[in-house]
Amino acid sequence: MIAADTSTWIAFLEGSKGEDVQLLDKALEDRRVLMVPVVLTELLLLSDPKLPSGVAETLSAVPIIEIEPGYWQRPGELRAKPTANGRKARLGDAMMAQTCIDRGVSLLTRDRDFRVFADAAGLELVPRIETS
Repeated sequence: MIAADTSTWIAFLEGSKGEDVQLLDKALEDRRVLMVPVVLTELLLLSDPKLPSGVAETLSAVPIIEIEPGYWQRPGELRAKPTANGRKARLGDAMMAQTCIDRGVSLLTRDRDFRVFADAAGLELVPRIETS
């Protein structure tokens, strides 16, 4: 199972090209995609007028990752690790990363900002984005 971040979903929905888009398409076909709740929220905020009609229903049909007890503390702790070293770490990205870490799901992304969470907590990124 994999999850995709907002940038990959937007690229997919807009018909963009890229390895991440191809992997998401294949994973959707194989029913191997889980939706990160904060990604769904971001996509629904962006869905009008940028994305095609019917997108909300399509996105809502993807099985959502359930939040684990204690979740609301963990993204803050995760975000504190890279920021303590002077690295950039957005709260929304930390929430996406923590959801995947909690569930043991790889994150499909084109956003290099997630490397900080791979370094700090072992977030598995797909396609593999070098962390050095």
